[in-house]
Amino acid sequence: MTYCVTNARPLHPSSSLVARLKLDDELPNCWNSLIRLQSCTGEIILFFLNGKTYLGHGCCQSMHTVSQQSWPNMIDTLGFTTEEGDILEGYCDHETADDDHHHTQSPPS
Repeated sequence: MTYCVTNARPLHPSSSLVARLKLDDELPNCWNSLIRLQSCTGEIILFFLNGKTYLGHGCCQSMHTVSQQSWPNMIDTLGFTTEEGDILEGYCDHETADDDHHHTQSPPS
């Protein structure tokens, strides 16, 4: 009979459950954004099914927070393919850039 003994690798303090779930005080918007993203799921589905080409600012803001600042793979785990996630992020990035452009333009004289 052969026995195999192995040691578990030590966890780094930054790997705590609190840090992985983003429950620390540094990123309190992660969970709120995930809840807001859930509330705009219908909007996202219509975006793909009916070719509706508008997602609200709040939906895009939540998507950005979740995918860029909190959990990069979360969009995939919500049932969207990587391609769909990329399309959504691209749309929202474009919309955010347009909003920034409109807000920074000086009024016509």
